[in-house]
Amino acid sequence: MLKSKTFVKKTRSGGVMKVVREHYLRDDIWCGSESCTECKQESPVLQKDACIESNLCSYPHYLIPDTNVVLHQVDVLEEAVIRNVIILQTVLQEVRHRSAPVYKRVKDMIQDKEKHFYTFTNEHHRETFIEREPGESANDRNDRAIRVAAKWYSEHLKGHQPDGDELRVVLLTNDLGNREKAKENNLLVFKCEEYIKSLIANPELVDRLALSSDDQNDITSNKVLFAEHLPLSVIQTGIKNGSLLQGTFRASRDNYLEATVFVHGGGEDATEVLIQGLQNLNRAVHQDVVAVQLLPQSQWVAPSSVILQDEGEAKDENANEEEDKLQPFTAAQKPTGKVVGIIKRNWRPFCGMLNVSQIKESTRHLFTPAERRIPRIRIETRQASALAGQRIMVAIDGWPKHSRYPNGHFVRSLGKAGEKDTEQEVLLLEHDVPHQPFSQAVLSFLPKMPWAITPEDLEKREDLRHLTVCSVDPPGCTDIDDALHCRELEDGTLEVGVHIADVSHFIRPGNALDSEAANRGTTVYLCGRRIDMVPELLSSNLCSLRSNVDRLQSHR
Repeated sequence: MLKSKTFVKKTRSGGVMKVVREHYLRDDIWCGSESCTECKQESPVLQKDACIESNLCSYPHYLIPDTNVVLHQVDVLEEAVIRNVIILQTVLQEVRHRSAPVYKRVKDMIQDKEKHFYTFTNEHHRETFIEREPGESANDRNDRAIRVAAKWYSEHLKGHQPDGDELRVVLLTNDLGNREKAKENNLLVFKCEEYIKSLIANPELVDRLALSSDDQNDITSNKVLFAEHLPLSVIQTGIKNGSLLQGTFRASRDNYLEATVFVHGGGEDATEVLIQGLQNLNRAVHQDVVAVQLLPQSQWVAPSSVILQDEGEAKDENANEEEDKLQPFTAAQKPTGKVVGIIKRNWRPFCGMLNVSQIKESTRHLFTPAERRIPRIRIETRQASALAGQRIMVAIDGWPKHSRYPNGHFVRSLGKAGEKDTEQEVLLLEHDVPHQPFSQAVLSFLPKMPWAITPEDLEKREDLRHLTVCSVDPPGCTDIDDALHCRELEDGTLEVGVHIADVSHFIRPGNALDSEAANRGTTVYLCGRRIDMVPELLSSNLCSLRSNVDRLQSHR
């Protein structure tokens, strides 16, 4: 079935251009369920016996999360216990548009066969595609598309579970309006937090829940500590008319009450803006892109010479008292300003240690990041005693204007602090070094073993095996990729040849192996550990210039 929409568009030259958009709808898209007898599918993804012990859902069920649940609760979705999840095309497209890192993590879960995550292309299914109604926002249309797909699944799977309880579909959304409309359509719907807390055998999952705005307000004081951030529309207008500056926020390593904003295209007069004081920092985190308002020149100050670390003992209401700690000043005054808005957050999971609260049986604790430029993070966890003395990862969920610290949630434990493997993991994560095992998609592009040089290769290459070639790598090195030769020619001159292992013979442009190597960029060496740029079969074998072994190389 073909749906087309025609509209006219004005061109730059003032003319009118007719545009036709076509959208193909099908009725043969599989539902992906093992229990379905209608869809003619070769390898179903969703299990027939889809049971998770839950106080809310004691029957087999599939989960359909909406976009915000996927974006904010991806740490929970990655847990092994969460399986048989339907990721709608509507949700996947929105996630891809809003967060590339989360999109990659979701795609990895879909490719993991043990997770049983199924992508349903509801936007091309004849019974689940919907048009946007007049006056309806794109967000409301997408919410409605998710409800329509959930309704279709509920009806489609009815009667396909003859040997047990009826298989049901659970919609997960934290949006109150979306839940109410789902209930009006007789859909089974829960808040994500409500469902996760109902899982009987997995109470630790609650710690991985990202805090909602309501939860964050519950653990903050009533006193406003920070100015409200300006809306993005006001920020864009201010940047355009020059009243505001846009730049990258760089927190100081030595003084947590001081930072510098490196202005994007600020010219020679204001390429750097100094920010001092908790209120002026206004909840910006290291490497956020922020909007800054310059203070009057009479209020410009010089960078402080004081080394000041946050001890984590200050309460929210004491924030104003900390401004006095910035004295004395050194050097010349610099353009000084204050953060008035956040343009783009650069939050990621942070490594560090948990500071266990001194209050007995308290679930609220402070987390101290390993990176000193990141503020302490307030989290809630019920396993503080088990996490004490361990390196852990924590993600920021938000920073309310009433809170001295941002709020976050526990992601995972990295191991006991001080152990070599744990500290190396922290080092790699904090410096964003890709070090996960190579995926099957990458390994699939490796040559089959045993490998040998073919007659076709010899026809296109010069044979240099008669030369005496010496490696420049140290003894014991397994990846010998550089070598030299030197010989005297008939005219008495010396020829020096440089031999480099020909990796390009095995890696073709644009494939998964090439993309992964480009992402890693280089081989990283640690004490007793090496993180290869390419799989070991290439780095230590086929692309290593071993003695008396035929190898391909480039020569100069």
